[in-house]
Amino acid sequence: MRSRVATFLAAFVAVCAVPAAAQGADSGPISVNVNMARVLRISAPAATVIVGNPGIADVTIQDPKTLVLTGKSYGQTNLIILDAAGSPIADTLIDVVQMSSGVVTVYQGLQRTSLACAPICQPTIMLGDENTYTANTLASSQLINSAANN
Repeated sequence: MRSRVATFLAAFVAVCAVPAAAQGADSGPISVNVNMARVLRISAPAATVIVGNPGIADVTIQDPKTLVLTGKSYGQTNLIILDAAGSPIADTLIDVVQMSSGVVTVYQGLQRTSLACAPICQPTIMLGDENTYTANTLASSQLINSAANN
């Protein structure tokens, strides 16, 4: 009887300690913002990670039980994690979404620009922004960056 209880408790703790990435698609997709990273902890050492569409998200192995998920573009893709023997540890969906808190989107006709407003508004780049605005924002950022490094 004690061994059954111990086995049950060990299984219960293992399931509760497993993050969303390692639980599989039944637990729902993992969400990450575009241009942001998220740390995923998994239950078993990972040897290989596979992202269905690397244009949407990227995953790197930080250490065998820690992965870093980075949102690259809007959309949904899948993530498969394999152990050293090639057995699946996880197979789940990844949703890459736009960061919404503190971001203001301004529409001028068909042209769109984005501002990060926390606590004051500053230009930021989001997918879908008007090309000239994006180029000017990048140029300004690079100018400030190069001045700070000199």
